[in-house]
Amino acid sequence: MINTIIEMLQYEFIQRAILVGTLVSLCAALLGVSLVLKRYAMIGDGLSHVGFGILAVALAIGWSPLFISIPVVIIAAILLLKIGNNSKIQSDSAIGIIASSSLAIGVAITSATTGINTDVWNYMFGSILAMGESDVILSVIVSIIVGILFLIYYRKLFAVTFDENFAKASGLNVKWYTNIIAILTAVIIVVGMRMMGTMLISSIIIFPALTSMRLFKTFKKVVISSGVISIFSFFIGIYFSYIYNISTGAMIVIVNLVLFIVFILLDQIIYK
Repeated sequence: MINTIIEMLQYEFIQRAILVGTLVSLCAALLGVSLVLKRYAMIGDGLSHVGFGILAVALAIGWSPLFISIPVVIIAAILLLKIGNNSKIQSDSAIGIIASSSLAIGVAITSATTGINTDVWNYMFGSILAMGESDVILSVIVSIIVGILFLIYYRKLFAVTFDENFAKASGLNVKWYTNIIAILTAVIIVVGMRMMGTMLISSIIIFPALTSMRLFKTFKKVVISSGVISIFSFFIGIYFSYIYNISTGAMIVIVNLVLFIVFILLDQIIYK
């Protein structure tokens, strides 16, 4: 195993993949805790579909996909929250409407222009090993900013996540901090799509949080555990992906699934 890891690290594209994957996995897991607790878990899936629609447009007209997608997906995230707060349209319905519409637009544009080429396929199902230098730089910068902002607003996000009424009574602008969660999630979704793909990106947001909640009961412990689980799943996933020539994104999800099952079993044993 050690020899295989040393062999892997000799390749520059794997070094880039590990750098980006570690940062994106950590940020996704941290934000995932708040999203799961606030019942916004599937917002990641909805935003990834929006991201694919924008990426399809950008590729069709020759623009940089990531630079175009980030602001548009941020707007979509805020819009999803506003629609979800509308008593006439529930949040899951809002996500379904926007996600399916965006995916349909993306597929239609792709079919009419470039077709399902390598770039489109990579964004649909992920290809972290194919990330270019500009993608890596942008992903690293964005991930670091997201991580710093999460730490800065940690206590306020904790308050907003667990008890909005108490947070409002304490003078916090709940709407503002909820938007911060959505914006940070949107940014990570876009940079993470290159790694996991549209179809799988929401898994690295949901799985670590749900897995951690099986054993840990405090917000701080769940956040720390989610970060550790997410990074561990990424490393094990990319290792087995390299050995067996399996899609990196799919392998990461499978590792997350196995850990989730293990934690369920441990939960039954410890808290029986």
